[in-house]
Amino acid sequence: MAFVQRRKGPDVVGSFGLLQPIADGLKLILKEPISPSSANLSLFRIAPVATFMLSLVARAVVPFDYGMVLSDPNIGLLYLFAISSLGVYGIIIAGRSSNSKYAFLGALRSAAQMVSYEVSIGLILITVLICVGPRNSSEIVMAQKQIWSGIPLFPVLVMFFISCLAETNRAPFDLPEAEAESVAGYNVEYSSMGSALFFLGEYANMILMSGPCTSLSPGGWPPILDLPIFKKIPGSIWFSIKVILFLFLYIWVRAAFPRYRYDQLMGLGRKVFLPLSLARVVPVSGVLVTFQWLP
Repeated sequence: MAFVQRRKGPDVVGSFGLLQPIADGLKLILKEPISPSSANLSLFRIAPVATFMLSLVARAVVPFDYGMVLSDPNIGLLYLFAISSLGVYGIIIAGRSSNSKYAFLGALRSAAQMVSYEVSIGLILITVLICVGPRNSSEIVMAQKQIWSGIPLFPVLVMFFISCLAETNRAPFDLPEAEAESVAGYNVEYSSMGSALFFLGEYANMILMSGPCTSLSPGGWPPILDLPIFKKIPGSIWFSIKVILFLFLYIWVRAAFPRYRYDQLMGLGRKVFLPLSLARVVPVSGVLVTFQWLP
């Protein structure tokens, strides 16, 4: 990110700063956990654990290769959407139990933001499911053997990726953590491993949301080109490469775009993404019914 912004970065620890995340993790593990005296301690300690655990539980239905999935129910995509929606509760609990007005303000911001963009994500998923047919994660990937759904539905999947940025509270939609207005957001009172779990949960959610982005647009685990040399590479490797490309987009957007104002953020979700995603469902379903292309 420092290279993109043409500035100095943390390049002291290890070669090119590659060991900097390990040093930061050790620092947070060794620090003393401090809890506010007026906080609700039980909820205060549960909130970061819940936020991190939900991001791990949702990965059960993400297929890394054919048959390489922990659980493959017929409602896999709906399960993923439901679990990602529960993440807002950990943030609300953290802001409320801290008994701090800055943490509570950050939690309210995050709740409003996540709920607003979840609606557009749901409508976008409906559009994709109308075209693909099955709700099973593996079958959605297999249905894209002829053509990736990201090609005919490219505008929809661009909106899906931007909504994922807002859903995971990443820049330029990181308003809950805006330092200028609300200090550090909902986790302002956390130190040591509590802060580390929120940090890990945010990046785990990035990886999690890159999974459905990979399954819905660039075809999941099959190789990019149908060539014999590419078929020798395992599908899990191809899936990981595509996930890394989406993670690169997360970092690239953070480095390139300034933070939105809160009214701009909410206006984009409610006045732009919600009508566009809803308007996209009608013509897509109409075309499929008219030409009898329904799966």
